[in-house]
Amino acid sequence: MNPTKTKRVNSIVPLIIFGLIAVIVLVASLLSQRPAAEAEEASRAETTAEATAETEAGSGEETIDLTRFERRDAGDLLAAGPVDAPVGLIVFSDYQCPFCGQWNYETLPTMMEYAERGDLRIEWRDLNVFGPESERASYASYAAALQGKFWEYHEALYPNGDKRAKSELSEESLIALAGELGLDTERFAIDMTSDATRAEIERNQQLGYSLGAASTPVFLLGGVPISGAQPTEVFVQVFEDALAKQS
Repeated sequence: MNPTKTKRVNSIVPLIIFGLIAVIVLVASLLSQRPAAEAEEASRAETTAEATAETEAGSGEETIDLTRFERRDAGDLLAAGPVDAPVGLIVFSDYQCPFCGQWNYETLPTMMEYAERGDLRIEWRDLNVFGPESERASYASYAAALQGKFWEYHEALYPNGDKRAKSELSEESLIALAGELGLDTERFAIDMTSDATRAEIERNQQLGYSLGAASTPVFLLGGVPISGAQPTEVFVQVFEDALAKQS
């Protein structure tokens, strides 16, 4: 295996491939245990992992299209921007991750501008690696999404780019926050603890795991993997490169 054959976009952009080769066996086991819709998504991850392995073993000229993991679902409650935007961004994040908060504060506004002008589709995927507080926060954000307030609640979970203290992520505190934002707290409390909410968050998390993501934040921007809260300029450059390829 020749490491010089690894795909690079620019030398200043630190890229990862999320350990796709290592997850072939994991994804295969998931396929036998999961519902049809989730199995189909995991199957795409397995296909990509196998293709990556074949490429590394072969000529190295083949490229892998990671944009296939963008759902582009009009019913996605955790997304912004047009379904048919020319460029897609998948964000794997954790509400207890300080670097996720930093990226949310420093870079997400710029990405949102691209989404608002119709050039970018943003798909938020919780990857809860910091424990039960992270999980509760992700359930709460999805409950807010069911009332059309995902992004407002999301921003409140990262005040000024900071993560909230664990004491502020109790079930009671999260419901109180929903009330402050004008949500129906009774409905919110039911949705936050529902099996459907847990299943959706689990589906999103398993997508990250199937791609080999084990820490946060990580991103797929126009099919380009980016690890960590890199400077906004890195995301702008990768976005502009991806957009130019679509023209």
